[in-house]
Amino acid sequence: MSGRRAGLGLLAVMAACTGRQADPPAGAAAGTATTGPVAAPAAPGHWPASFGLGQAAPAARIAALDVDARPDGRGLPPGRGSVAEGELVYRAHCALCHGATGTEGPQTVLVGREPGDSFPFARARANRARQTVGSYWPYATTIFDYVNRAMPQNAPGALSADELYAVTAYVLFLNEIVPRDAVMDATTLPRIRMPSRERFVPDDRTGGPVVR
Repeated sequence: MSGRRAGLGLLAVMAACTGRQADPPAGAAAGTATTGPVAAPAAPGHWPASFGLGQAAPAARIAALDVDARPDGRGLPPGRGSVAEGELVYRAHCALCHGATGTEGPQTVLVGREPGDSFPFARARANRARQTVGSYWPYATTIFDYVNRAMPQNAPGALSADELYAVTAYVLFLNEIVPRDAVMDATTLPRIRMPSRERFVPDDRTGGPVVR
């Protein structure tokens, strides 16, 4: 290949890489090949305030995603469910993964209490005691919140509010926290005092290592 053809080929590659046609340097004769770098186009002096992408989220869409239930009960929807009703929900949607009584697995074990719930908290952190709902979770509302957003695993969000309250009541019953005739709703559920509640404290550090 002649030198002129090689130069033209190089210009074509450079133009393809930069996304623009390579221009000969100032003063060069038309048709003259060059092997020097090609300058990128200059950036605009300012960027627009908006690129016109997306749209404001409507209130209905925000409400559909804002479904978290807090320890004090904020976010819990209307509805109610009993232990007896929760047993049916559990058998249909939960037992396959967590076991018939919540103690078998193969997935997370939900049920179990240490005698007197007096074991040192360090043992739970070291996994020498099972971290079940009854032995570890500090808030009963977390059951409702987690199941609502993540369970059942093959269809998260499929359970109604009544079913969620019911299965929450049943899991609490299996852990010997509520009696068999218990009914859970937005008022009664936040009032449940979990056995491990006092083992958790708010992290109120503002720069130092001490949690008060």
